[in-house]
Amino acid sequence: MAADAPETRYAPLDLPEDGKLAQNITHFARALRRAGLPIGPGRVLDAVRAVEVAGFTERADFYWTLHACFVNRPEQRAVFDQVFRLFWRDPRYLDHMMSLLLPAVHGVQEERAAAAAEKRAAEALLDGARPDLPKRSEAPPEETEIEIDASATMSAEERLRRLDFELMSVTEVAEAKRMLARLSLPVRPLVTRRAMAAQGGRQIDMRRSLRGSLRQGGEITRLALKKPRPRWPNLVVLCDISGSMSQYSRLVLHFIHAVANRRGQGWARVHGFTFGTRLTNITRHLRTRDVDAALAAAGAEAQDWSGGTRIGACLGDFNRDWSRRVLGQGAVVLLITDGLDRDDAGLLAAQMERLHLSCRRLIWLNPLLRWEGFAPKAQGIRAMLPHCDAFRAAHSITSLEALGAVISDPGDGGEKDRLMALMAGTDRRSPAF
Repeated sequence: MAADAPETRYAPLDLPEDGKLAQNITHFARALRRAGLPIGPGRVLDAVRAVEVAGFTERADFYWTLHACFVNRPEQRAVFDQVFRLFWRDPRYLDHMMSLLLPAVHGVQEERAAAAAEKRAAEALLDGARPDLPKRSEAPPEETEIEIDASATMSAEERLRRLDFELMSVTEVAEAKRMLARLSLPVRPLVTRRAMAAQGGRQIDMRRSLRGSLRQGGEITRLALKKPRPRWPNLVVLCDISGSMSQYSRLVLHFIHAVANRRGQGWARVHGFTFGTRLTNITRHLRTRDVDAALAAAGAEAQDWSGGTRIGACLGDFNRDWSRRVLGQGAVVLLITDGLDRDDAGLLAAQMERLHLSCRRLIWLNPLLRWEGFAPKAQGIRAMLPHCDAFRAAHSITSLEALGAVISDPGDGGEKDRLMALMAGTDRRSPAF
């Protein structure tokens, strides 16, 4: 714990003379909850008791006491640190947070993780206030006004469509969920050898034609026609919920829930599975109409959420226990993972090959493709790539919108051909990831 301590040396904490420290801790917990940390009343009570029992003489002692009560995952540390600095009155960070809510000029980028954490902290503590817009009761500040020509910039919705899921603030995540709920994933029916009656068919149905001729004394006066009967495939989703995929998997599962509950898209059934260190079937939870209740139940059943990764072993469990049940009749499989697995690469390649041979089409969605110049350097990615039909990104709303065209076009392999060329050493001009 000491090795992960922030570098900033905190000044002595100024306590209010009216003894409202417990109330201030409660307000601090509310700010953390608005910033995305799962904090309930129980943790607030634990924090107040911990401060009362442990006491503190320096700001750092107070910081780590609250940190122990409110932070239970590594990805929450950055958000907690930024909210703590702003809430407990660091004037320099207050100015910095206010500046984060000002419109940004296109082309200026900050550090990814720190910028996202700071933005969430600013929105949580300022409660959505815009520093560039004065309140109605206040007069406009007399300062030098900087005008930016935004006529050629993207709209807010278009920017959100292209924004990385990992960089979204709490407000942007909520809006992205509403946009994902409106997306669809249509699929074309499969052509089968079975036939059905059709007036505009191109084949003669001799059985129905002869049966109709019996009513005319054996004379055929009208030919009955038929056409191939369409059959709709199953959609099987295998979603990685390990620590590196946590934010992406949550939003992708929102999209899959919308697909599972929207009629008229053509899918016979939608089956959902999550995996990290073990495989979990969440199909029945996806049928719940309320998306929040569905994902909460799925998260409660998947005990390995935000844990480690054992892709090869989990795919082996799926191939052994579920492939014959859900992959029949030309199922399409969506595999959502970054492929960063340190287990046996031979096992992973064998299970991927078996999965590929068991379904009609295997589409691998990898958020690492958001990086320009991505190349298959990890052994897990090199073992999995040859056994998929398409390899595409899954880091934004735009990348998920393109899935419909991929599923309907068997010749669309995405980035697979380019990356296979890199693996074979034929394309040496592309930069390495």
